[in-house]
Amino acid sequence: MFSYIIRRLLHLIPVLIGMSLVVFAIIHAIPGDPALMILGEHATPGALEALRAKLHLNEPLYQQYFYYMLDILQGDLGESLRTKQAISLEIGSYLTATIELAIAALIFAIVVGVNAGIIAAWKRASWFDYIAMLVALVGVSMPVFWLGLMEQWVFVDKLDLLPSTGRFNPREPVDGITGFYVLDTILTGNWAGLQDVVLHLILPSIALGTIPMAIIARMTRSSMLEVMKSDYIRTARAKGLREFWVVYKHALRNAFAPVLTVIGLQLGSLLGGAILTETIFGWPGVGRYINDAIAFRDYPVVQSGVLVIAFLFVMINLIVDILYAYIDPRIQYK
Repeated sequence: MFSYIIRRLLHLIPVLIGMSLVVFAIIHAIPGDPALMILGEHATPGALEALRAKLHLNEPLYQQYFYYMLDILQGDLGESLRTKQAISLEIGSYLTATIELAIAALIFAIVVGVNAGIIAAWKRASWFDYIAMLVALVGVSMPVFWLGLMEQWVFVDKLDLLPSTGRFNPREPVDGITGFYVLDTILTGNWAGLQDVVLHLILPSIALGTIPMAIIARMTRSSMLEVMKSDYIRTARAKGLREFWVVYKHALRNAFAPVLTVIGLQLGSLLGGAILTETIFGWPGVGRYINDAIAFRDYPVVQSGVLVIAFLFVMINLIVDILYAYIDPRIQYK
């Protein structure tokens, strides 16, 4: 297991280099002059040229990429062209907001998706099975931005039940300790703040988690149906165990391995694909951070932001693979 983990960590290197190359090429293909965006249209030619020289914009692309990777290897993500702040300091607060939203969305997707898939397999060909799979089909086909706008129309404009944007009420700010406001309000005993933060999480997490929920429900149902045909399930039933324990204790554990793969992949996609949800709900996450940087031609922020997301995505896949050994001891790593 240890050697497997080391090999997988070494595999991160070419993956991250390849990702940085792709992002670097795409970002530099976008038309526009970062120096002009920073200094404005009234800047003098001399000032523009001096800034281009400082940012190495006049040098060949391969040299610009070399300077960028050299900084990365030294632990320096660079400096934002827009705010003049270190990206490593700026991205932390945005990243915690995105991770908190992704975790909330994943909890929604797992709780609803896994239980819907289990019950659909348990009650196969019942009305619940048909409705659950229809909802899953609609959910996986529904665009995130459309669902987010519909949620705001129903729960904010018509019913006035939930807040529409932000992480908390600006008139009652939350004391930031870790940057995860749900955890921070619990640590400080701010129960009113906890309620406010959770209410702000509901709509964006449902919008972001609906597609993963549908995928997880379909995968859980399929996996459970396969496992329920096994001999040991028939033996468990023959021993007189209640159907609830047969399904949730014996069948679910073996059926959960492929579901765990889907969950890991969905968490990675949630981290990288939250940009639409963050834009609709005014969520101050890394997706909006990168989106704003693209509009400003802030190359270092875009490159570093995508690289951080890619690193998290690969690490999540590694953790999922390791968890396989715990869930299914039959799996061997060579």
